[in-house]
Amino acid sequence: MGYQMNQKGLDNVLRHISEDYLIYAPKCFKGGNTFSDVDCIRYGEIQYADEIVFDRKSDYSFKEVLLPISETLFYFTEGETKEADIPRKKGAVIFLRSCDLHAVKRLDEMYLHNGPEDYYYSRLRENVKFVLMGCSESFENCFCVDMGSNKSDNYHLSIDKKGEEYYLDCREDAWEELMKEHAVSEPKVSPDFVSENKVRVQIPENLSIEAAKSSMWDEYDSRCIACGRCNFVCPTCTCFTMQDIYYSENGKVGERRRIHASWMVDGFTDVAGGGSYRKKHGERMRFKVLHKVYDFKQRNGYHMCVGCGRCDDICPEYISFSNCINKLEDAMKEVESK
Repeated sequence: MGYQMNQKGLDNVLRHISEDYLIYAPKCFKGGNTFSDVDCIRYGEIQYADEIVFDRKSDYSFKEVLLPISETLFYFTEGETKEADIPRKKGAVIFLRSCDLHAVKRLDEMYLHNGPEDYYYSRLRENVKFVLMGCSESFENCFCVDMGSNKSDNYHLSIDKKGEEYYLDCREDAWEELMKEHAVSEPKVSPDFVSENKVRVQIPENLSIEAAKSSMWDEYDSRCIACGRCNFVCPTCTCFTMQDIYYSENGKVGERRRIHASWMVDGFTDVAGGGSYRKKHGERMRFKVLHKVYDFKQRNGYHMCVGCGRCDDICPEYISFSNCINKLEDAMKEVESK
């Protein structure tokens, strides 16, 4: 069903939903970006409709709600361990764009279906509802259309803001009466989806692992500074490491945490004996690109990258992931000619 609401009506809806759920959406953190006088759009808990940022792409993705940056798994003493309580006592409602909704599918594939399900992800993933935020036009650096993630119908509620009014398509039966109570009208509603991006990408049909032998990766040995920022903003990057925090000098009392990590940074691929895989920055870039648009698809039938463009937005060296994809055709020609 479709519903038109003003801000007061939507605030009332959010207030009722918040009785059972924590509500997360892209919001503005004043002065919270790289520079102290620049705002940051990232996910946080909201209570009112005017906290939700509709007209800008979030700098960081929703994944921090389902995959906390730092999550305590268990506590330990010399003789026993105790599982950490779930970080969230309520369910969660997450406002996100179509590309990010497609990213949820990627996270579920990796954490729930790639072998035994990840217990810690699963318990946060349970009882989560998704609110699709429509996109009336493409944002900078987005290439979701070519990645097939510009449209989605796998949502519980969709929302578009037009002027001072909100238009919602509800697919959650438990919310229907609530919507009717606070709507000013019930027009036919469908979410806005972009149909074209300024940025275009083309993944070669003949792409193979042979692209790893191309010389195209060499330039990133000097261009990439291995800061890992592209991984931390990406909605489908899931690398983590473990960290033990000790409360006592003997190291027998403390907690174990799972924290976000990045294959781009120094030390991530270090192994016992002093060895390290992918020492060069170009080798790390090669792994990232081919993982996103080649080997993940070989296993699961669809690309890992959803074309949100956040990696391009945040890179301090202005390295474009979409440009990397578009260089793959020449890379294949290069290796085939040898």
